[in-house]
Amino acid sequence: MQSPQTNAPRKPHTWQFFRAGGFDQVKLQTGADLMNLDQLDQKLWVALACPTTGIEFDPKTAALIDSDGDGRIRAQELIAAIRWAGSMLRDPDDLVKGRDGVALTAINDQVPEGRQILGSARVILRQLSKAEAGVITVDDAAAASKSFANTVFNGDGVIIPESAEDTTVQQVIREAMAAVGSVMDRSGKPGVDAAKVEEFFTELARFDAWVNTSEADAAKILPAGPATAAAAAAMQAVKAKIDDYFGRCRLATFEARLSPLLNRTEEEYKGLLTKDLSLSAQEVSGFPVSRIVPGQPLSLVSGLNPAHAQAIATFRSATVEPLLGAREVLTEEDWSVVQARLAPYEAWQTAKAGMRVESLGIARVREILRGDARAAITGLIARDKELEMEASGVASVEKFVRFHRDLIVLATNFVNFRDLYDGGSPAIFQAGTLYLDQRSCNLCITVVDPAKHAVMASLAGAYLAYVDCLRKATGQKLTVVAIFSQGDDENLMVGRNGVFYDRKGLDYDATITKIVANPISLRQAFWQPYKRFVRWVEEQIAKRAAEADAAASQKLAAAATTVATKSVTPAAAAAPQKVDVGTVAALGVAFGAIGGFFTAVATLGKDLWAQGAFAMVGAIVGVMALISGPSLVMTYIKLRKRNLGPILDANGWAVNAKARINVPFGTRLTAIAELPPGSSRDLVDPFEETRRPWKLYGALVVAGLIGLQWRADKLEEYLPDVLKHRYHFPKKDAGTKADPAKPETNSVPKAA
Repeated sequence: MQSPQTNAPRKPHTWQFFRAGGFDQVKLQTGADLMNLDQLDQKLWVALACPTTGIEFDPKTAALIDSDGDGRIRAQELIAAIRWAGSMLRDPDDLVKGRDGVALTAINDQVPEGRQILGSARVILRQLSKAEAGVITVDDAAAASKSFANTVFNGDGVIIPESAEDTTVQQVIREAMAAVGSVMDRSGKPGVDAAKVEEFFTELARFDAWVNTSEADAAKILPAGPATAAAAAAMQAVKAKIDDYFGRCRLATFEARLSPLLNRTEEEYKGLLTKDLSLSAQEVSGFPVSRIVPGQPLSLVSGLNPAHAQAIATFRSATVEPLLGAREVLTEEDWSVVQARLAPYEAWQTAKAGMRVESLGIARVREILRGDARAAITGLIARDKELEMEASGVASVEKFVRFHRDLIVLATNFVNFRDLYDGGSPAIFQAGTLYLDQRSCNLCITVVDPAKHAVMASLAGAYLAYVDCLRKATGQKLTVVAIFSQGDDENLMVGRNGVFYDRKGLDYDATITKIVANPISLRQAFWQPYKRFVRWVEEQIAKRAAEADAAASQKLAAAATTVATKSVTPAAAAAPQKVDVGTVAALGVAFGAIGGFFTAVATLGKDLWAQGAFAMVGAIVGVMALISGPSLVMTYIKLRKRNLGPILDANGWAVNAKARINVPFGTRLTAIAELPPGSSRDLVDPFEETRRPWKLYGALVVAGLIGLQWRADKLEEYLPDVLKHRYHFPKKDAGTKADPAKPETNSVPKAA
C-alpha cells in the first residue's frame, strides 16, 4: 500500500508531546496529527513494527494494513493506511474518534474512489434492508462481503466447479485442479483462474504431441509393440550386470591368467561361508552374474548368480524373446542388438512432455482437447470478471469502515503507548489479568514459545512468570508471561496455581511453568536482610538440633547395647556425680556476656536519651538504614532499569523507545490485596494456634539478668539515686565511718 502522492509542498506540522514511562511520546489528538505522521521523525515513534497475531486487535483489519502479507505491520504500512482512510473522509478528525460506523454523509465523494465507496455502501445497505440507516458499520460491510463471496460469481476471476451448470465442464475443472493445482476463490473454495486453465490445456497439448510421435514411427520407437515399456524396464534392471559380464570376458580373453581373479578369489568366498547366506545379500549380488570364461556367451538359464537369476529370467521373457526370438544364451553381439533396438524408445521416454496429465490417459486427453470445455470455462471466467468492480467496491467499503474504527487503536499502541500508560483501555499486547498469590498482574502478554521468549525477555530486568492457561471445558489453551512488580517472591514458584481472565472475561486455570527471577519491589528489598538473618538462624538451629539428635541417638543405642550385654551380677553402687566446673564457668561467662550486652545498650540509651527523644529515634532509624540501606539502593537501581522493550521484542515487536517500568508505574501493573474502604475487621481468630507465653518468659529472664546486674552494682551510674542499689543497701567496711554525704536515715542499722 502506497501513500497518496502529491506535488504540493505541505506545511510542517506542529506536534505536541506528553511524558510517560520516562520518555516523550507524541499526542495523536486530531486528524491532522494522524495525516502528518509521515513527517514525524521515526526516532520519536515508540514502535516501528508489530506482529499481526498475538495481539488484541482485529485480525482482519491487521491483515488489510499488512499490505505485503508478511505477518508484520511496519511504520510505512500504518502511514499508508491512515493516509488512504483519511482521504476517503470529508473530515479526517473522524479517524481519531474510532467509532464503529461511518455516516454516508462523512464519505468524501470529491475523489473517484470515495464516490465508488459511497455508491457501494448504499447498495449494501439496500441489500440489508437498511437504506434509511444512513450509517454503515463493520458488521454490515462484513455481512455483504461474506454474502457476495459465497456466490459462484464474485468478481475475483476464479471459478469453482459449482460455477458451471454442465457436469462435463465441472469434471474438466476438477481434472484441471488435480493436474496443475488450484487457486483459492473468494468464497474459500478451490478453483481455477485463467492462468491455471491455460497451463492445463498446454499440458494436454504437449502430452498429445508426445504420444503422436510414437504413433507416427511405431515400428522404430515401439519395437515390442505395447510390451516395449516392459522390455525396456527388464533390460535396465540387468544392464549393469550384463555389461560387467561381457567386460570381464573380454579381459579374460586378453589374459587367461586373470580368470581366477575375475571370478573373485577363494578368500572372498571363504568370507561368505562364515555368514548366514541370503540370495539378496550384498556380498552375493556383487559377484559376477555368471562364471567368467573367455569367449563364452551368457547363459540365460543356468550357471547364474542366485542373486540375479530372477531378473535374468524376466529379461529373457520380456526383452530377448520379443526382440530376438526364443534363445537360452546371449552373445555380446545379441546384447548390442537389444540395446540398439530399445534406444529410440528410451530417447522418446526422455523427451516425455505433459507428464502432469499422463494419469488421465491419452484417450481422455484427446477427448478434452476435442471438446468445447475450454471455451465454456473461459466464458465462465469472463462472466466472473464482469463483477470485479462490484466486488472491489464491497471490499473497499469493508476496508474503509474497519480502518475508520481500528486505526486510532493501533496508532495509540504503535506510535505512542497511550493505552498502556493512561490507565484507561488496556494496550493491544495486554492479554488479560492473572490472579495469583493475593495479587493481580495486569501486564500479561501472550507467548508462543516460552523458552525462546525468555532468552530475550530476561534482559528486561523484571520478575517474569510464564504461565500455562487452560479451559478444561473447551480445551482452549494459551501461554502468557506475567510481570510481578509489587510484593515479594516468597510464595512464587513453579507449579503454583492461579486464575487467568482474558480480555473477553473468560477464565482459565493458570499454572506457573517458568520463572525469570529479578527484584520485585522496594518493600521486598527492605525486609530482605532481616529475612535472610532469620533464615540463617533457623538453619543454624536446625543444624544444631540435628547434630544433638544424632548424638542422643548414638548414646541411646550405646546404652541399649550395654544393657543387653551387661552381666546379671548386681551393679556396684553408683559413684556420686561430680559438678562439671567447666559447665558452670561457661554459664557464668554466658550470663556475664548477656549482662554486658544490656550494660552497653543501657549506656548507649543513656547517652542518646540525654540528647533527646529525636536522637533516640534517629539512632534506631540509622541502624535500620545500615541494615536495609544497601539492599534498598541496589534494588532501586535495578527497578529503575526495568524495560518493557525486550519483553515485546521477544514477541516480534520492534520497540523503538526505552519503555521503562519504574517503581510508580510498576505499582499500577501489579495490585496487592487490600480491604475495601470502610471495611471492619474482627481481630479475634477462633482457630489461632495456642501459644506458650514465651514473651513473658523472656521478659522474666531479662528482668532477672537486669536484677543481677543491679545487685552487683553495675548499673549505678545509669540510674537515679532512688533506684540505685547502694542507696538502699550501702556497703560499709568494718571500722569505717559512714559517708557523710549519704543521709543516715537511709542506712540500715547493723544488728546488735
